Amino acid sequence: MDFGLTDKLALVSGSSKGIGFAIAQGLAREGARVILNGRSQASVDDALARLHAAQPGARAEGFAGDLADPRQIEALTARYPAVDVLVNNLGIFDPKPFEEIPDEDWLRFLDINLMSGVRLSRAYLPQMKAKNWGRVVFISSESGIQIPVEMIHYGVTKTAQLGLSRGLAETCAGTGVTVNAVLPGPTSSEGVEEFVGKLSGGQSFEAFEKEFFETARPSSLLKRFTRPEEVANLVVYVCSEASSATNGAALRVDGGVVRSAF
Repeated sequence: MDFGLTDKLALVSGSSKGIGFAIAQGLAREGARVILNGRSQASVDDALARLHAAQPGARAEGFAGDLADPRQIEALTARYPAVDVLVNNLGIFDPKPFEEIPDEDWLRFLDINLMSGVRLSRAYLPQMKAKNWGRVVFISSESGIQIPVEMIHYGVTKTAQLGLSRGLAETCAGTGVTVNAVLPGPTSSEGVEEFVGKLSGGQSFEAFEKEFFETARPSSLLKRFTRPEEVANLVVYVCSEASSATNGAALRVDGGVVRSAF
């Protein structure tokens, strides 16, 4: 199937590793010109090197900057005034008991996980609507539906992304622009290694994974961490020309963690 992404310009925030990097790889594989983003120039250069090593000839470039910072978004939009595809992937998570989460953490999570997507969408949606084509995707989480007790602040930001995504889709009615959210389940990205380290009590990854899906996420049908490329496969489709009738949706790639048919 031709996804119609050849020559489209795609920005994936927070794409130097993990799910974001896998999404950038998938878009580049379909012929898109991809902007990789990380907080440091070193992380961006490393990501570009890995992408080009895996896909010689891929058209990719980088923007180093923290896109939770409005000033960095101004610098980004000065360099790239328009994009065809925006994937709001930038996000952080950290297991912490609710009683120990200070206001500063709540505000930091909201600024990075939610407001980065608000600001990027505000910057790029108008020109998408003007040319009557565009794709905006928020990488939310099954944690936005089933708030995890071990990191409530993270889950709340992911719920907020679902509301934001649907609201923005409503503003695109009757246009060729779509806005959707994709909800991964627990995924084996680099950040999960730190997550596992905090919760595993010294167990091996394999032992922790088995126990995690028996106790913390027993509803999982997959019974393992999702691979980043499995999430990316759905995101690439949602970004494509083929997904034109998919709009305002919350699409799960959660390994069956959410116990609902709807």
